[in-house]
Amino acid sequence: MKSRLVWIAQHSIGIALTIMFMGPVVFIVLTSLMSGEQALTANFWPTSWHPENYVEVFQRTPMPRYLLNTILYAGGATGAMLLASVPTAYALAKIKFKGRTTMFLAVICMMMLPPQVVTVPLYLMWAKVGLTGTLWPLIIPMLLGDAFSIFLLRQFLLTIPDEYLDAARVDGCGEWKTLLRVVLPMAKPGIAATAMFQFFYAWNDYYGPLLYTSENESNWTLSLGLASFRSLHHVEWNLVMAATVLVMAPVILVFFLAQKAFVEGVTLTGVKG
Repeated sequence: MKSRLVWIAQHSIGIALTIMFMGPVVFIVLTSLMSGEQALTANFWPTSWHPENYVEVFQRTPMPRYLLNTILYAGGATGAMLLASVPTAYALAKIKFKGRTTMFLAVICMMMLPPQVVTVPLYLMWAKVGLTGTLWPLIIPMLLGDAFSIFLLRQFLLTIPDEYLDAARVDGCGEWKTLLRVVLPMAKPGIAATAMFQFFYAWNDYYGPLLYTSENESNWTLSLGLASFRSLHHVEWNLVMAATVLVMAPVILVFFLAQKAFVEGVTLTGVKG
């Protein structure tokens, strides 16, 4: 009897959490298919279906350009972050050198530093080199690594037994060859999880594009374009919700395609919840 009550309690909590998380998404999708008049009422279910709302969003906004800019930002920032963060995390996790602990503490301190603290000096620096109004100020800094990504990758690399690396070194591999041929194949889940964290952050980032590209609409991302669209069409909730669905759909698709690697990577790095 007790086990049955526990089973019911566990599944009840799961159902309640599912409704809590999926409820807003279902509401957005249903509203995006309503007429403009019905979207202003309290009705939850569409009385008539209007998939042409999605076509109208494309007609009123340069959505393909926003999408391309977002892919360039998210893809470029993620690739640059991996190029810099993977070797740094490997050095902090597997190479013994003087000052390693101090460098790791510096990474931890960088994680705690609010990005708003350096906003003004960074903006002035990019303005002096003439790159404001472009996406480069959002991508180039990733070539120096990201503190959270370095921490996450280091935690994952610590789970790889040192015996594999020692065997590669005995066979004559240097540190770079050991990293490329031994560590990277074994660290795919951690790298995938870290890449997805960075990709989702860049995809949903509003503050960065607003700061650096607001003066040049041709470089706006989806988040900035969606905010502008909501301001211009704030009473046409069906169109606003259709634009929101179009912005969310690629991220949801990417998550479901890479869900297994993401969950495995997050679990093995110990970053849960």
